[in-house]
Amino acid sequence: MGESIRIAVLGIGFMGFPMARRLCEAGHEVHAWNRSRDKAERLQPFGATVHDSAADAVASCQVVVSMLENGAVVDDVLFGQGTAQAMQPGALFIDMASIKPREARDHAARLGAMGVAHLDAPVSGGTGGAEAGQLVIMVGGRTADFERAQPVFEVFGRATHVGPHGSGQLTKLANQMIVGITIGAVAEALLLCEKGGAHMGKVKEAITGGFADSRILQIHGQRMVERDFAPRARMSVQLKDLRNALATAEEIGFEAPITHLFEQLYAQGIDHGLTDLDHAGLFVELASRNGMT
Repeated sequence: MGESIRIAVLGIGFMGFPMARRLCEAGHEVHAWNRSRDKAERLQPFGATVHDSAADAVASCQVVVSMLENGAVVDDVLFGQGTAQAMQPGALFIDMASIKPREARDHAARLGAMGVAHLDAPVSGGTGGAEAGQLVIMVGGRTADFERAQPVFEVFGRATHVGPHGSGQLTKLANQMIVGITIGAVAEALLLCEKGGAHMGKVKEAITGGFADSRILQIHGQRMVERDFAPRARMSVQLKDLRNALATAEEIGFEAPITHLFEQLYAQGIDHGLTDLDHAGLFVELASRNGMT
């Protein structure tokens, strides 16, 4: 391991907790803050220092990692709660939440004016990837800042620099478009087979290894076969991602008819009470349309 870095982690939830724990285990000096303090206190046995405010947490740190809920929360924590002002000049703020590309660009510009560097670095891989240090990290910002962040990123997984500020978030939207749309393709195909009299589990087995195979078929397809819709990523989160993608498409004058259709399908599923199901629960919406339980 290289030298120990003083790192603040803001947001100690499903993702933030295993990520902060891995930083502690890698020998870094971790300062943690969460809106409800008890979640951050779970890190104390691993050597983290817990703070009552985000501003206190960041005050002495070279790097700040944010894993907050959405763009509005990031904005409030940074600029409403005095966190940005409390950061050292020359510090690096790494926003690993999934927010809108234009929000990321706005935060980068405002932090830059205060002498603080910014990377937008959303992730894919869920809590399993966070715990195992196997997240895929999509990074927007300056090359020099990306290189500076490598010792932090390597604790979390594999990072790729995809372009200027906002590009990480754009890549994350692309990721979520592909995930949400592919879940729909797998669900509709498996349901067609079931309705026609084939065994869904055997259909999944038969097409494994062919051109239609994918991680979505293997993971979400298996959830569909088992009717296991306990939430890992919720329907409501998938809908938020698709809506962010459509808002961004509109801003840049891009037509996205497939994403638009799936935004409607997930929204209708949520209207029918499926909000808290796993995003593979789109299967339930498509099944009910076809009179299948």
